[in-house]
Amino acid sequence: MDSRIDRRTLVKTGAALPLLALAGCTGIGGFDLTEAIRRMLTLSSQRAFARLLAEDGFYDDQLARVTLPDQIGGPRASGVVRALLATSAVRGRLLRLLNDAAAEGAERAAPLVTDAIRSFSVADALSIIRAARGDAATQALRGQMGDALVTAMVPEIGTALRVAQDPLIGEVLRAATGIDIAGLGADVSRQAADGIYAAIGREEAAIRADPRATGDPVIIGAFGLLG
Repeated sequence: MDSRIDRRTLVKTGAALPLLALAGCTGIGGFDLTEAIRRMLTLSSQRAFARLLAEDGFYDDQLARVTLPDQIGGPRASGVVRALLATSAVRGRLLRLLNDAAAEGAERAAPLVTDAIRSFSVADALSIIRAARGDAATQALRGQMGDALVTAMVPEIGTALRVAQDPLIGEVLRAATGIDIAGLGADVSRQAADGIYAAIGREEAAIRADPRATGDPVIIGAFGLLG
């Protein structure tokens, strides 16, 4: 079986992101608040990656979709590039290539997110649980991870773009200025990381809105009683 397909299947089904074991109940009201956040982030990331790694997951997601870098499709694009992107068919084809590459990078990112959640720690868990912002925990996780996702995805996405060997990419890059495959891969990686965190944050907000729907007593106890 192809290793990439196998990894993607595992992530989409949630097998790559198992729920964490129940920790000791040492928090307010008998709940370990940091553990509740970890469980909520695990479930949020599980759902987010399942959505993003579905067919056309990035492309169909308004929050996560990768767009053309400014050097290619922006106001400073050359006349040749503008001509190439004049038709929706050509533009759509290029966008799908970039978003497919983002999905390849996301496969590489999923285990890193899992590991980061397992080691996630915060000085004031209660403030995150009570935060008015629906993606407060996701943003805290992103702060702890720094540029880890981008760094990990750049090689994977760069390889995906090269393997595609689509003449359209070569033609556009030859006509563009200030960007090449390496630059394109870096840009797509940054956008993919933004999309991953946005998707996790969206799932976090949904859990906060209805913690009982998770069926997890720790999430329900912490976010239902204290949220």
